[in-house]
Amino acid sequence: MWRRAGGLLLAASVCITAAATRPPQTFKSDTDLVVLHVNVFNDRSDAVPDLPQQAFQVFEDDEPQEITFFTSGEVPVAVGLVLDGSSSMIGRHGMVLTSGDAFIRTTRPEDELFTILFNEHVQFGLPPDVPFTSHPTLLRAALARYRAGGRTALHDAVIAALDHLERATHQKRVLVVLSDGKDNASRHSKREMLERVRRNNAIVYTVSNAHRLNGQEANPRVLRGLAEASGGVAYFPDSDEEVVESLDDIAGNVRRGYLIGYVPRNAAHDGAYRRVKVTVRAPGRSKLTARSREGYEAHAH
Repeated sequence: MWRRAGGLLLAASVCITAAATRPPQTFKSDTDLVVLHVNVFNDRSDAVPDLPQQAFQVFEDDEPQEITFFTSGEVPVAVGLVLDGSSSMIGRHGMVLTSGDAFIRTTRPEDELFTILFNEHVQFGLPPDVPFTSHPTLLRAALARYRAGGRTALHDAVIAALDHLERATHQKRVLVVLSDGKDNASRHSKREMLERVRRNNAIVYTVSNAHRLNGQEANPRVLRGLAEASGGVAYFPDSDEEVVESLDDIAGNVRRGYLIGYVPRNAAHDGAYRRVKVTVRAPGRSKLTARSREGYEAHAH
């Protein structure tokens, strides 16, 4: 039986089967298991596949943990495209549509995708009775609803997207946020948004080149913090063409990664926040960076 604690998956008497790309492996436990989605990147922000378990070490509150479950390979994903449609994006309408289409082209039949278009309002691109789809025609129709204008409710849009991802069936969940990072219309604060990200198991990628536009106020710090809190990456390309390339890179990276599980040495279910860090070292490979959830709340059963 699965339950959630701080956005991470915990299990009691669980049975987990590895990705189909590797020989079947099974892990069983009669206690809690913390499961981390881990991405490894090189210094070019490319995902690094095929590392062995021995390359990883997990720390909880600075104490090393024993890895009890490990698998790698490509997996189906649930992805939300969160697109800024405020007035600051009016001149970049074509770039947003092109970027979204680049991502959609990589969709696989087993994936679950949805779109959110936001200004001061948060709107879902798909029909109400279609929470997710992998159908390119439906996704492109959702993008076609994109119109720029109005104020910016970034915090509300991210929280709405996280809530929607809870409905997905796939365990690997991703948000791709295309925005300048500003917010002048949300009901929720930046702090509330970041807390929701930390309590969720979605990986957030952010993309913006607004900092390169003359007269454009942007908030790259918010976008960087949003990505880092979730174990994702913030992209700041220098041109609209590189924005499209960034979306294409993200589309290729989100399905790669590692699933790492451990039973915490601290067995208390006291609701305290536990900081988690994953490190990676591999012979012959330098400048590798492991990204995962920053921590979780150890809720009681």
